[in-house]
Amino acid sequence: MSNPRSTDVHTHLAPLLLRTVEGVEEDRHGRLTVDGHCVGAARLYDARQLARHLCENGVDRAWVSAPPPLYRQHLVPEQSRVWVRALDNGLRARLDGQAALDRLTYIPLDHPGVALELVEDVEDSVGWTAAAGGGSVALDDPALEPVWSALSARRKPLLLHPGESPDSRLGPHYLSNLLGNPVETGVAVAQLVLGGVLTRHPDLAIVLVHCGGVVPAVVGRWSHGVAMRRPGITPDTVDPTTTVRRLWSDCLGHRPELVDLAMVTFGADHLLLGSDYPFPMGLDNPFDSLAHLPPELRRRIACNAETLVAKAASS
Repeated sequence: MSNPRSTDVHTHLAPLLLRTVEGVEEDRHGRLTVDGHCVGAARLYDARQLARHLCENGVDRAWVSAPPPLYRQHLVPEQSRVWVRALDNGLRARLDGQAALDRLTYIPLDHPGVALELVEDVEDSVGWTAAAGGGSVALDDPALEPVWSALSARRKPLLLHPGESPDSRLGPHYLSNLLGNPVETGVAVAQLVLGGVLTRHPDLAIVLVHCGGVVPAVVGRWSHGVAMRRPGITPDTVDPTTTVRRLWSDCLGHRPELVDLAMVTFGADHLLLGSDYPFPMGLDNPFDSLAHLPPELRRRIACNAETLVAKAASS
């Protein structure tokens, strides 16, 4: 690729709802109240502002996904089926006319049958997004095998974003985000790795956020547990330090040392630019997380997403 383009893989916008959906209210400004929770960050509703933000920071493109308050993992299957279709159609409408913004279609892993329907039906998104943990079934549950097979066949990336932790101890001190989010990513990856999902489906392209959560810190412990044949680990489990290098991760780690550890864990070719726009726990400029790296490496990481998408398109 002669002129690779940089991509922020971790941005969020709310949908422009095209129909009335139970449990979701829209005020006269177009802002949503979902299950009693006001999703009120103004920038979530302005695709043009995101496009300008990219340009101001020297980023060429962005993958755009729905924010976690819109996952609605408590819904029963039929309600979820209606909601995720409205969510995807609404995000498509929100991004209409913004050539630099690519939509990720949300698939509800809490309802594998509904998730499979979307993977089979939606063809115009750059890839998929789903909740890591929260109310989802375990990612190595046999019910998800058809979903993994369908995703493998399509070769588009799946961005796993943490759902809300079910641990009630994390209510105080904003720990549901500060600790729950990276741990939920860790639980999801442990299920993919130790449950053999990544081994059975080598064509899965899975992207993590928040610099891989706790994964870079604990994968060595997983490997030692496999080597020591600890209870519950199947004898044919592949060394996790090898398996996790099949994953991709953004660089939103808030510390240069964590970005460096993620580089060791996943490989420089599997690191991606990510800002978590427009949330306060993100970065105004996604390149800030790479400021300590050599310029050539910064540019390479920023353009890795285009390589990932190109691989999917050519397969």
